[in-house]
Amino acid sequence: MATTTAAVTLTSDLLSDNMSVSASTTCVKAGTTADGLDQIEYGYVEVATGDEYDLIATTPTAAKASKLFVKNHSIDETYYIAITQNSQAIGRLYAGDWMFIPADFHDAAADIAITSNGGTNKIEYALFHEGTALTTT
Repeated sequence: MATTTAAVTLTSDLLSDNMSVSASTTCVKAGTTADGLDQIEYGYVEVATGDEYDLIATTPTAAKASKLFVKNHSIDETYYIAITQNSQAIGRLYAGDWMFIPADFHDAAADIAITSNGGTNKIEYALFHEGTALTTT
């Protein structure tokens, strides 16, 4: 059985008392508590300013569990990528920022798209999922 575990630690000194939060979870298939996500699509791309790039080449099966990791490896703090799904804005990732979100791929138009701003952004991504059916010959 494959397992995928995500762990995040946040610390901040913005408050008078320092804040520290840690969390981790095992990413499991839809409708289960034990079967881990067992498929991954991974990539690293460089996207020039103004270009849009669809991150996920295949469409995982709708109504299945999918978790998406995206990191902007750019160094210049003015560079960012705008992230959308099905033409709906999700947000921006500036140089060094990352995100880990559940993703809903309900149809082929629901891909995650990134648009580069400020310069060529270097993007790493990984989709952990359960839903691409493999066929035999």
